Amino acid sequence: MKHLNLNFLPQSTDLALLVLRVWLGLSMLLLHGWGKLVNLINGTSKFPDLLGLGQTPTLILVIFAEVGCAALLVAGIYTRFCALVLAITMGVAYFVAHGAKLSGPGNGELAFIFLAGFVALVVAGGGRFGFDRKLGAKG
Repeated sequence: MKHLNLNFLPQSTDLALLVLRVWLGLSMLLLHGWGKLVNLINGTSKFPDLLGLGQTPTLILVIFAEVGCAALLVAGIYTRFCALVLAITMGVAYFVAHGAKLSGPGNGELAFIFLAGFVALVVAGGGRFGFDRKLGAKG
């Protein structure tokens, strides 16, 4: 029965936070932000004006989050700030763009899951396997 507790695997909160940071950060950057950045550069972007700021300013804010903050998150630089920016971005995506729908066509399930991961990183920080400690962050 000891094996059901997985005691044979090492436990490390810091390693788990590293995995979470890298997994979520790279997924956001490569699967969501990069395409938006390329489309903006190529002048082929169409993006909804979700906050009444205009399409281009809204897109630039989303690219800042999904590319810039996601890259910093992977490296563990300003982790809590970047996770907060990404959580806000995913909150807007889930509640505004997808109407808080978790199922059916046009649902925001993925934004909701990303939101949970980013909120966890805001609360926990990035762990010791990042550059935040060298920048004076606690934890």
